[in-house]
Amino acid sequence: MTPHEARSPEGDRPFVVLGVSAGIAAYKAVEICRRLVDAGVHVAPVLTERATRFVGRATFDALGSEPAQTSVWDEASPIPHTRLGQRADLVLVAPATADLLARYAAGLADDLLTTTLIATAAPVVVCPAMHTEMWEHPSVRANLARLEARGVAVVPPEEGRLAGGDTGAGRMAEPATIVAAVLAMLEGGHGTGVGDLAGVRVLVSAGGTREAIDPVRFITNRSSGKQGHAVAEAAGRRGAEVVLVTTSSRSRPAGVQIVEVETAAEMEEAVLARATEVDVVVMAAAVADFRPKVAVDSKLHKADGIPDLVLEATNDILAELGRRRRNGQVLVGFAAETEDLPERARAKLVAKGVDLMVANDVSAPQVGFDHDTNAVTIFGADGSITDVPLATKAEVADALVDCIVPLLAPRRA
Repeated sequence: MTPHEARSPEGDRPFVVLGVSAGIAAYKAVEICRRLVDAGVHVAPVLTERATRFVGRATFDALGSEPAQTSVWDEASPIPHTRLGQRADLVLVAPATADLLARYAAGLADDLLTTTLIATAAPVVVCPAMHTEMWEHPSVRANLARLEARGVAVVPPEEGRLAGGDTGAGRMAEPATIVAAVLAMLEGGHGTGVGDLAGVRVLVSAGGTREAIDPVRFITNRSSGKQGHAVAEAAGRRGAEVVLVTTSSRSRPAGVQIVEVETAAEMEEAVLARATEVDVVVMAAAVADFRPKVAVDSKLHKADGIPDLVLEATNDILAELGRRRRNGQVLVGFAAETEDLPERARAKLVAKGVDLMVANDVSAPQVGFDHDTNAVTIFGADGSITDVPLATKAEVADALVDCIVPLLAPRRA
């Protein structure tokens, strides 16, 4: 018996096709393969021909659950893509280069990996990896949006060191993050899997709202939606069924349902319509406090003079959630402050009627809006205080989930 035969699927072991395309991040796919096999997953590696210029096929032969394949002519079966596509419980592409995303979005099937992607009805997860300029190119974003509209899940890239010594967005997510997302999806999707939020329904809001002045101008704030998206990803990874109401164009966390909105009124409608059906609401969005009382229908011109801009207050969504929340529901608010943080956060905690208030000083370096890092203090209605020093927003999200889980314990008993 060969080593591969010894590791062939048995019982209910999930079958994952690991697609590796031609990018420098292909070296991370080796660790992804190892971690998935260690977690009890049958991994069938499929490398593009050009991917073998970055990583060796022999490495995946040794670590995978069956020999790696690079061509439709690799095995005795005349249709290996159909075999792989039909057997797969999930297809993971890591890294997913700009070229791979473009070919997949266009429905091209010119190698074993793309033919497998087209031939499968299983969930597909892609992990983009490319240089910042490519990641930000409109064609890449359009291709990704097309794939997401078809139900393809995305584990978004991170900011960090790139090939050539550059630093920026586009670095493939770390293997641990990718494997956690895959395992959560294999466990029947977010909400029915394992984890300390298994079976819990969570609603998260993210991003800054836009309030129109005229067809080309609007009032907004500096929120990027990064922290809210990180909370949604963390909750899903830990077993929750997650709905993310967002104004941000950031890639969706794997397995999370997305509701796109733009204005405070749209955010209010989307959140309140769904809040009664969930166990936890996390209002991480930076909702505008004010909006123009009247948005004009045509563009304002400088030659016509300074417009008389009259503002009105938007509705307080968090306070309304506090008034409406059903018995046992956990409610979390966010407070971005520049001074008197403890006093203001505690006052909002009481006024809004929430269980937790996550407060940060957005005037501090590398904290809050549009940064990849954050530092927060989580105030509890029970008087608890949890300090999270400067960390990645993913780490802050996990710290917040750690505070939410105990609040659910008596309500889930």
